[in-house]
Amino acid sequence: MCSSDLRLCIAEQMMGGISYSPQTLRRDVIAGLTVAAISLPQAMAYALLAGVDPRYGLYSAILITAVASVFGSSSHLINGPTSAISLVVFSALSIFDADQRIEAAEAMFLLAALVGTIQIAIAVLRLGDLTRYISESVILGFMSAAALLLALGQISNALGVRDKGTGAQHILSRLWLTLATGDTINMKAVVVTLVTLVLAVSLRHVVRRNRWPQFDMLAVLVIVATGAYFAGWTVPGGDGKTAIGIAGAVPADLPSFHIPKVQLRWALDLFSDSVAIAFLGLLEALAIAKSIAHQTRQPLDFNRQCLAEGLANLSGGFFQCLPGSGSLSRSAINFQAGAATRFSGMLTATFVAIAVIAFAPLARYVPKPALAALLLLTASRLVDFKRISYALRASRVDAGVIVITALSAIAFGLDLAIIIGVVLSIALFVPRAAKIRAAELVVDEDDVVRERLPSEPSNRGFLFYDLEGELFFGAGPELHKVLDLILHQASGEKARHILLRLKRVRNPDVVSLEHLEQFLKESRNAGIEVWLAGLRPDLLAAFDRLGFADWIKPDHIFAQGADEDSATLAAVRQIRSELQEQAEIGRASCRERV
Repeated sequence: MCSSDLRLCIAEQMMGGISYSPQTLRRDVIAGLTVAAISLPQAMAYALLAGVDPRYGLYSAILITAVASVFGSSSHLINGPTSAISLVVFSALSIFDADQRIEAAEAMFLLAALVGTIQIAIAVLRLGDLTRYISESVILGFMSAAALLLALGQISNALGVRDKGTGAQHILSRLWLTLATGDTINMKAVVVTLVTLVLAVSLRHVVRRNRWPQFDMLAVLVIVATGAYFAGWTVPGGDGKTAIGIAGAVPADLPSFHIPKVQLRWALDLFSDSVAIAFLGLLEALAIAKSIAHQTRQPLDFNRQCLAEGLANLSGGFFQCLPGSGSLSRSAINFQAGAATRFSGMLTATFVAIAVIAFAPLARYVPKPALAALLLLTASRLVDFKRISYALRASRVDAGVIVITALSAIAFGLDLAIIIGVVLSIALFVPRAAKIRAAELVVDEDDVVRERLPSEPSNRGFLFYDLEGELFFGAGPELHKVLDLILHQASGEKARHILLRLKRVRNPDVVSLEHLEQFLKESRNAGIEVWLAGLRPDLLAAFDRLGFADWIKPDHIFAQGADEDSATLAAVRQIRSELQEQAEIGRASCRERV
């Protein structure tokens, strides 16, 4: 309940319902400073990745970050330019030649406005909740391909050579032309790239080991830029050229209002890209927000977050911003730095704005090879090898979606890949019922298995539930809820055994298997033994591949038998035998004490 004071009520809502205090402010300030330190180099690097002026990346790190923080639902999500979005922007702007920088910038502003409009429409129609039906395998495949394309796109900057070919050509073709028929490799640029990589990896290790604030990326950029300046490599010579490429001057001002130029040809050319960026941005942001909220137990409003994403990008289109979304690295750092409320995002934007005004002239000395090296490291960190391995082992369907999405991105571009992945995901999974039916069962004196009536007690000493439904990602939230309720009931009734009959669950995927694994872990930690009966061969095989034997005893698993309830009754008899043995041990212990 908010205070009767309207202003206090609004403030409490903006702070996520937390009573704001000096301690809370301190946490948000520290988090804001830490995130701002990494936002500066990332914003410039992602603008470079998108093929536009670095200032547009910085403007995005100011305005989009601030707007999304004001209107968002998550207390820790940080918006702004991201690598995946920047790659799609680069693809979208490939219709312009290198000398059409002004036209490309205007088209980018229009693109941001289109993206924001689409995202707002999704929020107004209350379709945000539908994003949970987009398979995570699509994102895994997309991000893997995006990482590869990101790395390939930065090879020319890392080597200090000019890109060859046109934006209409495939990136592999352009890379071949660049390396085979392009300029001679600039060894000074190679030195800067290698030094940046070594410093970045070393400092990240030191920072994590000592749990320092993550200023490492900014520190690396400052160190390398300073060294290159004193070496004379970023200072124009008599011909007005520098020995290595530089980011270029950034004006010491803040984003200003600017109405994007609207051309029908541009709108038509950019429409598919705007749809792809809109969906990709929402999936990125919501996935990150949900991941952090799972740890903080913060409730999220998906439609509100969609609206925030749309308002941020729409505003960005009118304030010369690169389109953005939720950033995994910056959001994680914001959370790890101790951010308490959404105010940390507003502070991040403020600190970036102050830095732009104070230090913008120094951006002209930032070497492009150094930014390229940071992007190469970003590419390596985009690929979640552990999660991909888990998904590939968990389900052939998930594996297929990952591979198809990744190959589509490489072959046809990131804009079409995300659409192909989403369509494929919907075609494969959404038609399945997302409802998980959980029924508590009892076994009567005649060994008849039936549903428990509300008026009769549970089985003596153990809980017995039957689960039915499709174990796919869309049913993941409900499966998690059902398992939590079962575990809560067991704890309340002090039952030491839980029997789940799983003969009516089908098509397990990576998300549902993760929920089952987490349930087994939490049950074990609570001192409750879990028994599984009626398991189908596909579920047994998945358990074996994923090492579920670490969380459940092998003799507690009863595979599906020829008879309808043979596995279930065998499990019940074993549980009753253990309960009887425990009771006898307890009585013997009492007699000894007497």
